[in-house]
Amino acid sequence: MNLTTRPTSSSCKSTGSSGVPPVQAADVYQPRLGLEMEMVVVHAKTGASHPVNQYFSALSRIKQEQGMACQPVMLNDRCVSMQTPVADCGLDNGFNLLETATAPVAGGLGGLARLSALAHQELADTLGALESDQACVLNAAQHPDCTRAANWYASVCVPRPIYRELVGYRGWHHWIGIDAKAQNGVNTSVPVQHAAAALNVMLGLAAANIALFSNSPLESGQQTGFKENRLTIWPRVFEFSRFPGDALLTGYPARPFRDLGDYFRWMFQPGTVSRSLPQDHRYDYKSAPTVILDNDPSLTEFLNTASWPGRRSTDGQAAMVVPHAMHFEHSQIAQFLDARWRYRLDALPPLPELLAAWRKEGGLEDLFAQCGVDGYIEGRAPGASFADACLMREAGGAVARSVLMAPTALQLGLLGNIDAAWQLVCDWGWEELGLLRQIAMRVGLADDRVKALCSDVMAVAHAGLPEADGLYLMYADYVLRSGRSAADRFLDTWNSVSGHGDRLARLLPEHAALHPGQFGIF
Repeated sequence: MNLTTRPTSSSCKSTGSSGVPPVQAADVYQPRLGLEMEMVVVHAKTGASHPVNQYFSALSRIKQEQGMACQPVMLNDRCVSMQTPVADCGLDNGFNLLETATAPVAGGLGGLARLSALAHQELADTLGALESDQACVLNAAQHPDCTRAANWYASVCVPRPIYRELVGYRGWHHWIGIDAKAQNGVNTSVPVQHAAAALNVMLGLAAANIALFSNSPLESGQQTGFKENRLTIWPRVFEFSRFPGDALLTGYPARPFRDLGDYFRWMFQPGTVSRSLPQDHRYDYKSAPTVILDNDPSLTEFLNTASWPGRRSTDGQAAMVVPHAMHFEHSQIAQFLDARWRYRLDALPPLPELLAAWRKEGGLEDLFAQCGVDGYIEGRAPGASFADACLMREAGGAVARSVLMAPTALQLGLLGNIDAAWQLVCDWGWEELGLLRQIAMRVGLADDRVKALCSDVMAVAHAGLPEADGLYLMYADYVLRSGRSAADRFLDTWNSVSGHGDRLARLLPEHAALHPGQFGIF
């Protein structure tokens, strides 16, 4: 794909003090592609939300029969992930919500086909392993009728150390998401000089991703009034947070980001409070031993001191943390928008160099390039979607074969045609797009403006892909053409089985995720 120039400003005018500075045109860039599949696990007979028990053992056997090495990851004597050379097959926040993250594949010619083959093989292996638990995957971005009660939360939540801080110290209502809220996580690498531009595009055009891939109209057995109720999670999680600044990092930004420095100044702005930080140079933000800083500074405030006292999150003992560039890299997941820029550095710079670069326009881009940055856009707006019998009957096998990869193809197409994508953001207007995001969550394609935006976005995405790769957009094309997202199809089935005691079970013939062999992948 060819990422050419970064947007010049939030209003598409020539660069200025408030604009996004231009960069030199880039050579053709071939991105790497990855996918994080989140999967709602249900009992194969009842449809009830179902925590896995035998899954990882069964998955290990399947992988080993394929000649693949497997490395289990344990927490509190329970397996929470099975790592292989091609994927990390684990859990999101609960044992009732699987998350498989593929290793990146080369983009360019055949890139989508390579990722499709890998992702569908992982899906097939997951479905096979779930049989050991009498379970399957529901084609939904949130379980339609699952409790979030304290006893359920305690029994299914993955015992990650970070959750003790987030719930016990920061006061997050983490259990709001324990009913298996699931996304189709799209990962597309971008050159660091275009990171802010790519992030702006995916944030600005998120309403289209939400509308086309909405798949969570129900919660606790009731219609929610949303096509994508999953995305209501963040205001509810942070409503009673100890720190009001936590909620700042969930709202649509007031304007596009000028560069990476601007992005991180927003993320670590005054009023935000740093998460706990590791003393050791470790990067597993969910499992690394950490220190909760005294007096609740922002990360910016902490980084500009010689040292800061705190208490270890594991045992409450006093500890001193010396600021390091690692803490900046470690804190990159602090925001909860529809897209993030994720990265790692081959070599960490001295902290004074990082702080100096952060103060300069484009300075972080230049410094990170020197440090061997590997970065990508993590798309978070699309709801989890899989081929099911209902879609097969309505749209046919060709459309069903494209469901899993459609969000990846859409993001890849937009970033491969980034000038046109940014112009689309300018034409619609940043503020207007933020309003359309809320409308897309509620009514999706039933709103004429949202549908028009989706039409524009699809045209830009198709133009950003080789013609042969357009087949991976067939599902999104079908949703736009029919006006019916997965949420609409799910609601139709739900309403058709109303009044039946086995309502969840009656959903499964229509909405259990199909094995890829059933729609012609293998």
